[in-house]
Amino acid sequence: MTDPHESKLDRMIADALTGQDRELLKETQELGYFALGLSQFRGRLGWVTWVIMVLQGVMFLAAVWCGIRFFGAVEVLGALKWGLSCAVLVLTALQLKLSLAPQMQADRVIREVKRLELLIASRD
Repeated sequence: MTDPHESKLDRMIADALTGQDRELLKETQELGYFALGLSQFRGRLGWVTWVIMVLQGVMFLAAVWCGIRFFGAVEVLGALKWGLSCAVLVLTALQLKLSLAPQMQADRVIREVKRLELLIASRD
């Protein structure tokens, strides 16, 4: 049974490979979005991801607290203070989380290059 997301080029490559090469291709298959995201927590720079995510979580919780205070404010100045604090914390937390996207893309490219190197090396 074929994968519906598999392209015609992927099928042609798989058909052209020998048994050992097919095993290598299967073992180095592309990771899904969540698997790739979770892989950011391991490796040499995994600690950076942990620090970013903990800091992002703390900022989000602080933003929720500020948001609750904003909706409970009875004076305009209090509402302005808590509302701006909430907005800044939410946007900063979002920016921190989005800062991991370029690393995920770089990891995808590096994984594909290593996959090609492995397939070329197995041919020799």
